[in-house]
Amino acid sequence: MNESSFGKYLSLYFLRYIPSRMDYSENTIKAYRDTFTIFLRYCSEVLNLKPEKLKIVDMNKDFIEDFLNWLINEKKYSIRTRNQRLAALHSYFRFLQIEAPEYLDVCNSILSIKAKKVADTEQMTYLSIKAIQKLLATPNSKIKEGKRDLALLTLLYDTGARVQEIIDLTISDLKLSSPATVRLLGKGQKVRIIPITPQTVSIMRVYMDNYQLTDEENLMMPIFFNKQKGKLSRPGVTYILKKHFEKARKNNSNLFPSKISPHALRHSKAMHLLEANVNLIYIRDFLGHVSVSTTEIYAKSNPEIKRKAIEAASKNVLPDEVLTMNDKEVLLDWLREFI
Repeated sequence: MNESSFGKYLSLYFLRYIPSRMDYSENTIKAYRDTFTIFLRYCSEVLNLKPEKLKIVDMNKDFIEDFLNWLINEKKYSIRTRNQRLAALHSYFRFLQIEAPEYLDVCNSILSIKAKKVADTEQMTYLSIKAIQKLLATPNSKIKEGKRDLALLTLLYDTGARVQEIIDLTISDLKLSSPATVRLLGKGQKVRIIPITPQTVSIMRVYMDNYQLTDEENLMMPIFFNKQKGKLSRPGVTYILKKHFEKARKNNSNLFPSKISPHALRHSKAMHLLEANVNLIYIRDFLGHVSVSTTEIYAKSNPEIKRKAIEAASKNVLPDEVLTMNDKEVLLDWLREFI
């Protein structure tokens, strides 16, 4: 294989470099793998460059930027997703700087590509409390599958968990006796214990009884599984959510956005905690954020929080309005013009 083969170093990157990085979570590795799958497909299908023929000397800043623009313009990816794909490419070319310093100029040019600023208009998707109630009322709890779907959606919302955290849950991670909790394994293999409500406990008990999951020998089974008793996949969780989302939206279109993803339930939980005046530090720990600055995006994105803050500030600054008798007469005369 030619020493300048892109594929050769890509293999070394995933087989040698990635396993040595203890700070890379399983989700990050999957995201990076997906990035290169999409990139190689782009090279093959759009540029007619077969993966085995792709050389590092073919790479430059323009080459990678064309790929990133294709993601946005043709694949309709969001700016956030474009930035995530760029982060994966940057990781590879940082590895290449050390592994093959003869390509330092190529690496530096690609590493100079900046993440795009996410526009303020790119609002996060979240549901109101009323919309969540409508969504959770959709699964048919009289049938076995409906009990499973209700349990999945309820736990996803109540814990504010990432979809992968729910997929990875085993029965041993769930404690239904008081105080009821769920043990979530988040990014960086960090564990957090999340309390769950009595309503969620009741729904989970019904689901687990119906699927006979309460036996001790099932402790290491996934809580939610497919027909082969393996973990549900991300597309599987998304399918279940979208199925009930479309049903709920059909008769309540004013309550729901045009589309949804499992992450929207996490956003919704965070927003509802914020609207209930829960401290940002607690929400940070609840969601498993490293920094409270990440959590602050919820306060910035929620117009109701902004409105309450403005009203609270106005009460302390603006004087109370007092109408004199003359003011009232002028106001009444003005209103009579509309009668």
